Amino acid sequence: MADEGSSRHDGSPNGGPQLDPSLFNQPNTPNQSTFPEGEDQISFPTRSLNDLLHPPRDLALMRQRLFEVKDKIELQIDEFERYWPYVDNVWVRQHKAGTDKSGRVFTDYYACRLQRPTYTPKSVDTPRREGQPTRKKHIREGGTCQMRLKTIRYEGGYSGYTILIVGDETQHTHNLDHIDKIKRTSVLMEVAKSEVMKGYMPASVFTVMNEDMEKLTAAGGRYLNRNDVRNASQHWRQLHREELRVHEGYKYDHGNGIVRHDAVSSTAQINGDLQMVDPTLEDITPTPPGALRFPSTSRAFLEPYLPPKEPVINPSGLPHVTLTYATSMDSSLALAPGMQTLISGPESKAMTHYLRSKHDAILIGVGTATVDDPALNCRLEGVGGFGGLGWEGQPRPIIIDPGARWMITPQSKVLQAVRSGKGRGPWVIMAPGFAIDPMRLEMLKYYGGKYLGLTEFDKKWRLRWEAILKALAAEGIKSVMVEGGSMVINDLLQQENSSFISSIITTIAPTYLGRRGVGVSPAPRHDPTGRPQPAVRFEDVRWQPLGDDVVMAGRIPRF
Repeated sequence: MADEGSSRHDGSPNGGPQLDPSLFNQPNTPNQSTFPEGEDQISFPTRSLNDLLHPPRDLALMRQRLFEVKDKIELQIDEFERYWPYVDNVWVRQHKAGTDKSGRVFTDYYACRLQRPTYTPKSVDTPRREGQPTRKKHIREGGTCQMRLKTIRYEGGYSGYTILIVGDETQHTHNLDHIDKIKRTSVLMEVAKSEVMKGYMPASVFTVMNEDMEKLTAAGGRYLNRNDVRNASQHWRQLHREELRVHEGYKYDHGNGIVRHDAVSSTAQINGDLQMVDPTLEDITPTPPGALRFPSTSRAFLEPYLPPKEPVINPSGLPHVTLTYATSMDSSLALAPGMQTLISGPESKAMTHYLRSKHDAILIGVGTATVDDPALNCRLEGVGGFGGLGWEGQPRPIIIDPGARWMITPQSKVLQAVRSGKGRGPWVIMAPGFAIDPMRLEMLKYYGGKYLGLTEFDKKWRLRWEAILKALAAEGIKSVMVEGGSMVINDLLQQENSSFISSIITTIAPTYLGRRGVGVSPAPRHDPTGRPQPAVRFEDVRWQPLGDDVVMAGRIPRF
């Protein structure tokens, strides 16, 4: 397909602005796990009762996801460090981090705890002090689950964790509740230890931790018992023999243990400070800055034209392709070539970001990338970076750049979105034979992007759409949203290419841009006698007002 724009650069060191490697290639230190193996060596716990009373959002759901790992999970570094300690009773690290040549990618391998062989008791028990009873050891089962995973930590402009299943086993031989029954998480043990170190009795700590059973169960503590609290704090209690007390609002009741004696709930007391919390406001999360909202009432209209909820590569081996753009009443995208033009209203803008959240990738041409410098991310409320986890709902930016003309820099908005955890690294599709500045190539890798080279051309020496879509399918892309610019849209609407379009969603704004506008108008077709025919006519068409605009959704007829 034809590339966009009029300026010409070959991407070589003399073809554009130079890059300072210090802007993006910062030295990295080896991955230091925040979760120690074996026994706790930290004098002071890093957790407190607050971690139990105010747990991470959707903790139970995330624990289940990190237990099953049905699909690849991507988390930002702070999210991984927030949730992983809640499943460290499941996964045991087998190999320490190995790094790649860049020193920015670290890989750890984990196995299910029940992969360990069953413990074999010693033939002779360790002698006990006189009068001390023989310890009853519980023999934990093992060697029953062979499930394994690996975590890949990326450091650089793109920083995050990818979690993948490895090996032949794709599911556990047991459920999460079974693991919670035989092993406690480090979070629970550190919370218990921190409370005892404040001077509270283990029995009181146990009672307070059980105050909100729903939150305790979500954190893996359904089977927490008093002995767990004692064990977590045993070393500290041996060194500190002072008298321990019960929590404020509790008392020791002979025969019943530690009980509450007033109406004050422990969930409103943290470190002894009373904090009255309105339960109706506790779970309300403010809208993240810059996030857009698209009402559910407007989504139903678009549903039939979106990629399937369980997207698969279609029989042709190509992804689902949605063509979408905003246009004026005279079918123009911009007032003039190279001029960024705002056409549609805020409601349509929110719709565009909703559509982006439903696709694996968003595709534009190099001309649009150069002129508009777009972030190519999704700012819909609830996606990754805007209230969601990881990069869920964030599409992969795809730039069609046959001649390697895109002068990407660390200041480009698409890379700024990556750096802030609000977008993915771009993939650039190019033709062979063009020199690429090695530093620019390294920078793209640093931000989680890459170049994809294609060698298939059409009769006009443009990259073939079929080859582009097959290359994306090979990379795991199951749905692509094509947004522009004009040369990309017109080329895709040509007779030989339009069959690749699965659906079209077009926003028409109530304005004329004039005769110098950059228009969408593919070449006409002709019947066998040479008589002109309409270039494209859509079917299964629906219209929907949206603010001051109107949205048309339809499909390309299949002949």
